[in-house]
Amino acid sequence: MHPNALVEMTTELLGDVLKFEIPADAVVSSFFRRHRTLGPRERHTLAETVYAVVRQRLLFQHLAQSGSGPLERRLVLLAWQGNEGFLRGALNPHEQAWLADVQKVDRSSLPRKLRHSTPDWIWQPLEQSLGADEFLTLAESLNQPAPLDLRVNTLKAKRPEVKQILADAGIEATDTPYSPWGLRIEGKPALNKLDVFTGGGVEVQDEGSQLLALITDAKRGEMVVDFCAGAGGKTLALGAAMRNTGRLYAFDVSGHRLDSLKPRLARSGLSNVYPAQIAHERDERIKRLAGKIDRVLVDAPCSGLGTLRRNPDLKWRQSPATLAALRTQQASILRGAARLLKQGGRLVYATCSLMASENEDIAAAFSAEFEREWAPVPVGDLLSAAKVEGWESLVSGPYLRLWPHRHATDGFFAAVWERR
Repeated sequence: MHPNALVEMTTELLGDVLKFEIPADAVVSSFFRRHRTLGPRERHTLAETVYAVVRQRLLFQHLAQSGSGPLERRLVLLAWQGNEGFLRGALNPHEQAWLADVQKVDRSSLPRKLRHSTPDWIWQPLEQSLGADEFLTLAESLNQPAPLDLRVNTLKAKRPEVKQILADAGIEATDTPYSPWGLRIEGKPALNKLDVFTGGGVEVQDEGSQLLALITDAKRGEMVVDFCAGAGGKTLALGAAMRNTGRLYAFDVSGHRLDSLKPRLARSGLSNVYPAQIAHERDERIKRLAGKIDRVLVDAPCSGLGTLRRNPDLKWRQSPATLAALRTQQASILRGAARLLKQGGRLVYATCSLMASENEDIAAAFSAEFEREWAPVPVGDLLSAAKVEGWESLVSGPYLRLWPHRHATDGFFAAVWERR
């Protein structure tokens, strides 16, 4: 493809993404389906350039002001993630001179807001909580692509075996530092072509998400509910921990998301999983199971701000109004899910958000409202019992608190209770 044609195509894709009407990954996937002749390197350049702009939108918009021509094209030139020599073939002399001048700008001298490129309603409470210097470190980590984490399906394989299989395929993997099931890979190799993936030996799952399954600690023969199962990553981890025994319900209000679980479930070898679409947290299915369940994991709908390394558009697509609506929903879902548990049963509330308003505030309100019925369980005790090395760094008070800049995971929170 001619260099300028690829720049123009990237500019077109960026314009579609910056409307922020639907998730960026859906826009990119749709674009690639319409342009099936694009090769792997072209797709990589397109996608990574667009995501670079979205991650550092405020910075690039500021730098683009000195140029001329369509704004989206200037943003693409500034954020280009492909071959630099190839890019030069697309530039006219004016653009070459302008880009050279902009690249000389000392970005460390720019205002903090441009450097972290985060909306006020997000960065202000986080900076207040973490301090100015650590917040900037967090923001810098969120503006970097995430590595690829895998969970080894212990029903079918062991971590050293999978690690060797990947090495034989030319893929270097390292053990995740906390999860005993995890492997971490840099880059984005074509795992879906490997037998270890198609045969269900591994699943893509962030280490933080694996830890949520670990603290739920589902046992053989128990009745367990993944209350907001989505595409089922944690469902599969729970089923493997149960050694394919007992009964594991995967509930979600979205049938489309549950459909995504079906091929993963087929690969996994699990036969104890029962996916079911529910209308809401007061669904008749919930009422029939009330007081019968041993473990419930509630990975609640949330802002997703802990996943900005993977989904940077979320910080522009969310707002304080959506956050307020989510808080109401989270509290309601937590109360509904709690009804399922029998005496002595374990309730886990989790989000992939960084915001205390979705995390500690929801957990504290639930504890205060149901003090007589529910006893908080310190997550540190659970991680220690599971022999997780370095667990002390993963907790904040009684809660699990994972930060991308500290733990190299997505941002996660979890609180745990036991029914009295």
